Order: sequence, then structure tokens, then C-alpha cells
Amino acid sequence: MAQRAPTQPEGYNPDYLLDTLIRHTGLRSDAALARMLEVSPSAISKIRNRRTPVGAKLLIRMHDVSGVTIRKLRDLMGDRRAKLRFSDAEGKPKPVKRDDEQSQLGFLH
Repeated sequence: MAQRAPTQPEGYNPDYLLDTLIRHTGLRSDAALARMLEVSPSAISKIRNRRTPVGAKLLIRMHDVSGVTIRKLRDLMGDRRAKLRFSDAEGKPKPVKRDDEQSQLGFLH
């Protein structure tokens, strides 16, 4: 009997991403996926149990070994954000003090 591909669930669901990667790469288990991604099997388990998110490094590794685009990988796990940010502070410039600004620009004089 042929296996059916599961339908994509709504919202964040890393299981769908992991299951799709396993099928796409012809692997048979989470342990094989962990070996291919060069992470511990417990890392995959923590992702499945929602104790840790799929991080940027792992997404890049998934792309490297599968050839699936980062955008598609994010879509597979239900990440619909236009930009991926690691924290609220990321991407915001640090405030510059006037003394620091002048000392940084001092080499231009």
C-alpha cells in the first residue's frame, strides 16, 4: 500500500516539516534525519515536542542537505512571517551616545 503525504496543517507545525524532509530525502526515521542533519536525535525530539524551535542554523542545514529553499522550509513548518527575526531587538540600531559618536568620527578629521 502506498503512503499518502499528509495534508499541511494550519499554523506552526514542525512535525509536518520534519515528516516532509524525511519523505523528500528517502529516509525512514527521525534518527536517520538527525544523522543527515548532523544533530542529535534528542534535538529532533525536542523540536517535535515543541520544547525548542527550529532555528536558523538548522533551517540552513536542512536546505543544504535537501536542496529545498529556506522559504519553502519555513512554509512547511507554518512560518508565514515575511522576515525571520531572532529577537525583538534584532535589526534595531543601538543608540549612540554623543561622546561615542564624536570619538568614532574623530578619525575623519
